[in-house]
Amino acid sequence: MGLRLPSLLLLSLLHTWQCAKGESCQALVCLLPDNHENRYYLSHGSGRRRLNRQPCPSEGVEGETGHPGRTKNNICHRSVVDHSQLHGVRLDILAAYIIDKVILTLQPSKIVQSGTVVKLRCQVSVSYSNIAHLTHLFQLKRDDVLIHSSNTTEDTVTYELNPARVADSGSYECGVTVKDKNRVSPSQRLEVTGLQTPILHLKNLSPFEREEFNAICSAPEEKGVLTFRFYRTLRGGEPQILKQLRTTGNSLETTLKLSHVGDCFLSCDYELSLLSGTRRSNRSEEIQVIVKVLHIVPVMNVLPSTNVSEGDVMEVVCNVVESPVRNIEVFLTKDKRILKQATTALSHRFTAQAGDSGVFVCKAEWGSVQKESSKSITVKELFSKPRLALEPKEIFEGDRFILTCSISIYVPERINNKTIRFSFSRDNNIIRVVSSGHTYINLANPSQNGNYTCDAQVPSSSQIIVKESQILLVKAKVPVSEPELSLVGGTLVLGKPFQLLCHSNRGTLPITYSLHSPYKLNETRVVSRPRQKAIFNSTAIFKSSDLKNFLCLAKNSNHKPPMRGSGQQMLSLIKIIEPVSEPQLSILPRMDDITEGQNVTLVCSIQRGSLPITYTWYHIGTESPLDSQTYHKLNGSYNIHNIRGEHRGGYYCLSTNSAKDIKQSSTVIIGVKMASWKKGLIAAFSILIVLIGISAIVFKNRLLQFKRKRTGNLSVKSASTKAERLSLTQAEITEAANATPGMMGKSVWSGHVSDSESEDQNSAATPEPEPQYTEVQIRQVDNNRALVKQGADTVYSEVQNSQQGADEPADGVSVEYAELNRDTDHQGDPSNHGGHSADDVHINETDSSVSPDPVDHQE
Repeated sequence: MGLRLPSLLLLSLLHTWQCAKGESCQALVCLLPDNHENRYYLSHGSGRRRLNRQPCPSEGVEGETGHPGRTKNNICHRSVVDHSQLHGVRLDILAAYIIDKVILTLQPSKIVQSGTVVKLRCQVSVSYSNIAHLTHLFQLKRDDVLIHSSNTTEDTVTYELNPARVADSGSYECGVTVKDKNRVSPSQRLEVTGLQTPILHLKNLSPFEREEFNAICSAPEEKGVLTFRFYRTLRGGEPQILKQLRTTGNSLETTLKLSHVGDCFLSCDYELSLLSGTRRSNRSEEIQVIVKVLHIVPVMNVLPSTNVSEGDVMEVVCNVVESPVRNIEVFLTKDKRILKQATTALSHRFTAQAGDSGVFVCKAEWGSVQKESSKSITVKELFSKPRLALEPKEIFEGDRFILTCSISIYVPERINNKTIRFSFSRDNNIIRVVSSGHTYINLANPSQNGNYTCDAQVPSSSQIIVKESQILLVKAKVPVSEPELSLVGGTLVLGKPFQLLCHSNRGTLPITYSLHSPYKLNETRVVSRPRQKAIFNSTAIFKSSDLKNFLCLAKNSNHKPPMRGSGQQMLSLIKIIEPVSEPQLSILPRMDDITEGQNVTLVCSIQRGSLPITYTWYHIGTESPLDSQTYHKLNGSYNIHNIRGEHRGGYYCLSTNSAKDIKQSSTVIIGVKMASWKKGLIAAFSILIVLIGISAIVFKNRLLQFKRKRTGNLSVKSASTKAERLSLTQAEITEAANATPGMMGKSVWSGHVSDSESEDQNSAATPEPEPQYTEVQIRQVDNNRALVKQGADTVYSEVQNSQQGADEPADGVSVEYAELNRDTDHQGDPSNHGGHSADDVHINETDSSVSPDPVDHQE
């Protein structure tokens, strides 16, 4: 049983002891800071005890810092356990290790001369416990590239660079791995100086000019990626690079070629490529090379001479003489074309022709060395090359054409005209041979189309000279057919611009089309490509019959009349759309006969337009349409069932068709009369109201007459809706008449105001008195007087005129009805007691039954 510790625990001191009975045990443990468990247990049988964590003691184990009880970056723990708990228990520590450091050393130094033996010594220090035979994996790298690896139980490994070369320069580091831990030494820089001087070896020291020979440049003791350079130095000149090549070895073999005749010096050097840069060696020793002239220039002869005539036999000879080398190739060329090839010497024999004039070149080649010589040869023509002509130059199918083959004779003394023969060929097939003429006549048709040539054959002294003319293409044109006019899109909308297409089904391009229209100047289109079209823009027409006046002309020849095509044929092939005319909106029944409850029809009609036609009805004041329908006729209708008052107002309609031209009608105003039964009901109700009013007036009159009999005082009864009453005595009326008008707003006058009025009333006697009506405005209300309705209410009162002391007649009394209105703005004039105006009192009716006796009223 023992103390369980984390795997990263570093123990500076480990002990195993036996606790005696009655004693306490102390254990001092130093932990690394990366220990995350921080709990330790002491096991004894099935029991487990926790070790308490305590501060670091001031004395105890000495750590890396050299101070007792403290270690660098470590944490110390103290555990105190009672002996009774640990009696007879053995305390053991588990295995642990850590890599202290890794050291790399370079011997004898970090900077050495090339060829020195350099030792790289890598040493590791590991602290551990309870681990036997630790294994170390050493890895040695230069510039992060692994150069050596070793797995051993030793703590030191030595690697030798024997000998060290410049390629070994770089940054070295040593890495050590122990189980799952790894540590790397600090980097050490090794600098090796002194590149080896290269060695140059040449296979040939006396080459011919431009002769290839082998050269080897080597640095046997070097390694790495080397770039070799070869130099040539002329006497008194600077070295010039001949060739530069790179290799991974320490030597390079290549071929060199020198063109300068004479002596020169060759040398080489190399460059070593390192991560830190390049290192360049010294140049090798110079080797003298003598370049010799190679005499292989061919000798060239032309027989019989360099100036000959057509038909003469010629011979060209090329030969290399006294050559120091063998296997020389000889070539005869003209205009970059090899006429003949042989070894050392050649001979070329041929019959001279007009095309043989020019420069002949003879070349000799040995390896990469070439030498040449040349001669210019002139061949004189006996007659010209035939010329083939076509008449006429432009032919159409069915036309007659003539082919003429002609030549020009330059040396008449050597040519007999009677011996010249001509032959005509079509597509390399001879179609006719003539000896007495030089023409070919035929009718143009597709089978006669093709490439024509003619040959002229003239016998000479040794052979027949044949010359061929240039190729002449003969292709009969196809006459243009009658053009056809068609409408682009296939639909014509009257009143809108449109496009016409003029096209001929047959005819050789180019074809010129011309359009003649009644409303525009003539236009021309040239069709020169297969998919090109002759499209003309035309202004609007308003009658379909105007299409007959369009004419299209097509031609593809300046010598033939144009073909004509009329627009008459389009009438049966295109679709013609006539836009709608302005619609007319009518009402059924007539507008002055429309009453509530009727069914009204709105008819939208047009005079012309292509069917179908879409009609839309609108009621002014509403955004959305009432209805929209499409008809195959020139009118459409919309029904309003059970028309009412809200249907009155303005109506209009729109019409359109596939021409997409929308037209609007004028606005029609619809008025809706009241229904007859409503009129009768209103009339009956009005009569009923009148009868009720008459009955009320009669009843009121009877009631007033009854009250006069009972009292002699003037009583005023309110006819307002509040049934307020106002009673005035005769004395109060007399007092009011004598008072200032401002006391009651306006004066109240009886039917007898002045003497003149009294006389008139006395003269106008009626058998039965009737009440009089007047309009009275009240400024304020006296609490001692009768109540009067305020505001705008109307008060009807009866005013009884009587004389003081006189008997009150039973029936012949004049009564006045006044309308009393409160006036707060008008003030009575005290000086105007004796008069009145129409604004103060308005007499609507005068009783004609006043007593003949005059009655004086104090006013």
